[in-house]
Amino acid sequence: MRAVPAPKVWVAALTVGAIAAVTVLAVQADKGPRPTATAARPSASTSASPKPSASAPAAIPDGSGTGRRIVYSLGLRRVWLVDESDAARRTFAVWPGTVAPDPGSYSVVSRRDATTGSDGVAIENIVYFATKSGLNIAFSNAVDGSSPPPASGTQTGGIRMRKADGSAVWTFGSTGTTVVVVN
Repeated sequence: MRAVPAPKVWVAALTVGAIAAVTVLAVQADKGPRPTATAARPSASTSASPKPSASAPAAIPDGSGTGRRIVYSLGLRRVWLVDESDAARRTFAVWPGTVAPDPGSYSVVSRRDATTGSDGVAIENIVYFATKSGLNIAFSNAVDGSSPPPASGTQTGGIRMRKADGSAVWTFGSTGTTVVVVN
C-alpha cells in the first residue's frame, strides 16, 4: 500500500512549480531590447538624469570599417567595441555632449585617468580622439555615475557612458586605437 503525501507536500510542490513558471516567463520577457548585460546600472542619484537609449542593435553599423576599432553612432547614441575579427565585444548606449565629432575615422590621441569635465562634473576613464570647435571630444564616465544635462549655453565634447562601460573603453581604447564615427 502506498502512502499518500501530506497536503503540505502538495502545496509545496505546486508552489515550486508556479515559481519556476513565473521565472521562465520573466526571463523570456527580459529578452527585449535593452543595454547589454555587461552595462552597469546608474546609481539612484542619477534618477533626474537623462537616460541613454534602451535599444541595443546587435549589428555593427555599415560603413564603420574593419578590424579592431571603437565605433560611435551619432544617430543611435551607441558605441561598439569591435575586435580584430570584426566581432562586437561590447555595445552600449551613451549620452553625447553638445558638440559632436564629424563622421569619419580618428585615432585615440591621448588618455587621462581623471579630471573635471567642462560641465564641472568629476570624470574618469577619459579617452580623447578628436577636436571640434576648440573642444576636445572624448569618451568618459562621471565618477558618481551620473550624466546631468549640460548647463544652458555650455558646450561640451564629452561622450558620457555608464561607469562599467567607461572602464571597458579605457581598457580597449589605448593610444592609437581607431575610432570610427558614423551617422
